[in-house]
Amino acid sequence: MTLRADHRTRRQAKRAARREARRAKPLWRRLLPTWRVTLGALTAVLLLAVGSFAVLYLIVPVPDANAHAVAQNNIYLYADGTTEIARTGAVNRTDVTIKQIPLDTQHAVVSAEDRTFYQNRGIDLSGMIRAGWNTLTGKGMQGGSTITQQYVKNYYLTQDQTIERKGRELFIALKVDQQRGKDEILSGYLNSSYFGRGAYGIQSAAHAYYGVDVSALTLPQGAYLAALLQGPSIYDVKTATPANREKALARWNYTLDGMVLLGFLSASDRAATTFPEPIDPQPATGLSGQAGYLVGVADDYLVSSGIIDTPTLKAGGWRITTTFDKDKQDAFAKAVQQELTDELDPKARPTTDTDVRVAGASVEPATGRVVAVYGGPDYAKQPYNDALRQDNQIGSTFKPFDLAAGLNSGRSSGDGRPITTETRYDGTSERPVTGGPTPYAPPNEDDTDYGNITLRYAMVKSVNSVYAQEGVDAGLAHVRETAVRLGIPDNVRGMDPANTSMTLGTATPSALNLAGAYAGFANHGQAFTPWSVVKLERVHTGGAIDVPKMPDHVATTALDRGTADAVTDVLRDVVTPRGTGAAALELGRPAAGKTGTTDSNLSAWFAGFTPELATTVGLFREHPKTHAKEPLSGTAGYTRVNGGTFPTQIWTAYMSEALDGTDVQDFDLEPSRGNNRAETPTATTPPSPTTTPTTTATATATATAPAPSAPAPTQAAPTAPRPEPSSRPAEPQQPTTAPTAPSFTPAPEQPTAPPQPPTPTGRPTSTRPTAPPTATTPPQPTGAATPPPAR
Repeated sequence: MTLRADHRTRRQAKRAARREARRAKPLWRRLLPTWRVTLGALTAVLLLAVGSFAVLYLIVPVPDANAHAVAQNNIYLYADGTTEIARTGAVNRTDVTIKQIPLDTQHAVVSAEDRTFYQNRGIDLSGMIRAGWNTLTGKGMQGGSTITQQYVKNYYLTQDQTIERKGRELFIALKVDQQRGKDEILSGYLNSSYFGRGAYGIQSAAHAYYGVDVSALTLPQGAYLAALLQGPSIYDVKTATPANREKALARWNYTLDGMVLLGFLSASDRAATTFPEPIDPQPATGLSGQAGYLVGVADDYLVSSGIIDTPTLKAGGWRITTTFDKDKQDAFAKAVQQELTDELDPKARPTTDTDVRVAGASVEPATGRVVAVYGGPDYAKQPYNDALRQDNQIGSTFKPFDLAAGLNSGRSSGDGRPITTETRYDGTSERPVTGGPTPYAPPNEDDTDYGNITLRYAMVKSVNSVYAQEGVDAGLAHVRETAVRLGIPDNVRGMDPANTSMTLGTATPSALNLAGAYAGFANHGQAFTPWSVVKLERVHTGGAIDVPKMPDHVATTALDRGTADAVTDVLRDVVTPRGTGAAALELGRPAAGKTGTTDSNLSAWFAGFTPELATTVGLFREHPKTHAKEPLSGTAGYTRVNGGTFPTQIWTAYMSEALDGTDVQDFDLEPSRGNNRAETPTATTPPSPTTTPTTTATATATATAPAPSAPAPTQAAPTAPRPEPSSRPAEPQQPTTAPTAPSFTPAPEQPTAPPQPPTPTGRPTSTRPTAPPTATTPPQPTGAATPPPAR
């Protein structure tokens, strides 16, 4: 008893001593918990967390499969909100067993999506921590989900990005991993995942991309399908942009390299593996006619704008109101049929009247709304949306960007004066460009020499030698920047300021890109990114409604008004009897635009606008199997097809009907100083090896535009089209009237110009050859820019 009492006394004495020692410490130190208190608190928290985890593990059940297996259709509507375009979204899926899926394909999916799949317990804590850290440190949103977690999300839960859903996913994944084998989980994941092209599940994907059952997939094919899982909408190499195709190939290589790392594939077999090109996309049901193209534009806008991701969109149930105007859309299809298709005779001219394709788009300049597109004749027969493709050079429709850059660059030409629309340049054909990064001496159409002419007149006649030099004077980097600000994507091919030929349109934007850029000119330099969806909503079974927030559409100042209006004023002169866009005069209302025809007659364009509407039309031929570009020479029996023929005629027919019944509006232009047509007189300077600017257009200067020194233009041989085909109708093989010298009719306040050439009509007038020319198939275009001297 005495010993216990002594022991108790000593303990009490120690406690008292500790208390006294603590009281002697400063206040801030006394407020800090002791290590015993800290350890106790941490232990309590840990026990609470473990207990909570155990409770949640027990109470969170593995639910029944979600309703995704019977997903609703998506309903697409025209801008009126009631007229239906199409219904899509029915799930295209056929489940298969794990034994039907080749082992190589299984291993490829594990390599691409979750390399710890066979070792983890349904979740990968290290991967989740790493993904969270990378997200927090600014390396972008990253996922740390295992295959099991992705399967749980696809099969049991939803795609909602919430903490509650993510927490349920974690606990269900742990249970599923305990209750089911790895093969069953992998099979469920492959049967529920989306692979693009409307294909849910590996079996549907095998048919969509390679036309075979899943059991027949080869190693490289299975690896490509595995690569698609990360980004099915951007990794489809048949529809991807060049940049996205490179990403898809990188993901395919990453998958195969992972198979080697994990021991699923030998290094020698890996080295012998080549990329398996998938088949062309097959049409979806219910998307025939123009519907499939409109749905494609709307889907592309929703996904690329970040409004919704592809799996959520394809899950169905969405009611999508677009900006498309049914009357205008019908008018576009009708114009192509009447102005082009009806003129083609594939039976009589099988080598030239087949594979002819049209790309078109129409945008409201004041809002950026896409009111109509033309992606092809029938989505059920041609499931490529030509309105969105970015592989056709636009030729001389790029020249307005050269001019705009020059007008606001502040740079001077050869004599040190600022560039204006009336600056004079040497228009000699094949005149070497000075100061460019690469040698360049583009020919004019039919090698015509124009002598000393203004930039305005050079645009009217689409003189290559002038705008090749003017673009260099403006600064190629500045030209590129100007085009990008107006809406030309900065990642399309041919936008390289290291190549002088960029000035004449090696760029390959889509018809929709180009329409949006020209809308910026029409809107006095205020540019919108074209948009195609007004409203997006989804009604759930319980009555709740999803209405994702749509982006605000605010114009950006691409050009100051004076510069934009000066360019528009010049482009108005193109749509005159003396201009290459003369066929557009049939519209019967104020219009501006530019023709373009590329090297070897591989494409022809007209991009134009009224104050109300900006529209582009592109024409090209493409081999249906190899997709190699084919010359337009001989199409519809014409030796040469230019931007001023079928593209302008289609544009005019469409615009006439689209604007029918609306008030005629004139352009309200305020061009910047020095860009009108009545300036202080100065003497004309003779042509020289460099540019010879004179920023005035005088009675003497403008009245003395020299006649061409080359012979009068003649018709090009069918098998060797000129590199600069005219955008006017091709001349007859035996012309009855020789064309006169080029002329420029100035504004009324200016002196009279030399006699004009015969006025082109709104339709081609060339005599059709008795034997159709033979079209040769050129090789696929490469990444290198090629000069497209064109009108």
